[in-house]
Amino acid sequence: MFKIKAMKKINVLFALCSLCSLAASAQSTGATSAQKETKLPPSKIDFDVFETLTKEVKEYRKNRLVSLATFLSYAKEKNTIMLDTRSTEMYNRKHVKGAIHLDFSDFTEANLRSLIPSADTRILIYCNNNFSDDRFRFATKSIAPKISGPTKEITLALNIPTFINLYGYGFKNVYELADLVSVRDPSIQFEGSDVIKQLPTSQVAPKQGTN
Repeated sequence: MFKIKAMKKINVLFALCSLCSLAASAQSTGATSAQKETKLPPSKIDFDVFETLTKEVKEYRKNRLVSLATFLSYAKEKNTIMLDTRSTEMYNRKHVKGAIHLDFSDFTEANLRSLIPSADTRILIYCNNNFSDDRFRFATKSIAPKISGPTKEITLALNIPTFINLYGYGFKNVYELADLVSVRDPSIQFEGSDVIKQLPTSQVAPKQGTN
């Protein structure tokens, strides 16, 4: 009988210990859940404000689209810069001669103000979708929806977010190249690591005739 009573007491103590352990575990889990549910401040993303800005820029941009001839003419004038916002790699490989660079992903007020002399500076912009005949360095950004029936290509040109962001940061004197230009067009020059250096015409040796 004594052994039986002793065993019962041991079982009761074991059960009590198990209950205490479960209670402690539940309390710990509850504390962890409470930590996970701690409310964080909202992100600094406001779609409605950006949408309003986009609508404003849409109207403003209509009178800021220029032909290649005007684009190149403006590039020669004072208080004007040509800005390439493509990736650093593609800019280094090939860009319009004279263009300066700031990757779009690096756009901040501080970076823009360190690069652009003043808000009055005329800024000329172009992107991949302005050029043809070079699918690697100037790959067209677009997609054709995979649905039945006639579909219209959706272009996702970098010029548009570039224009919107420059405007939003206070740089409103922006002009965008409106034409689609072949990279073989002799009126425009490129530079970069992938561009073959060509001698001026006056320095090219004349071809020798054949007998």
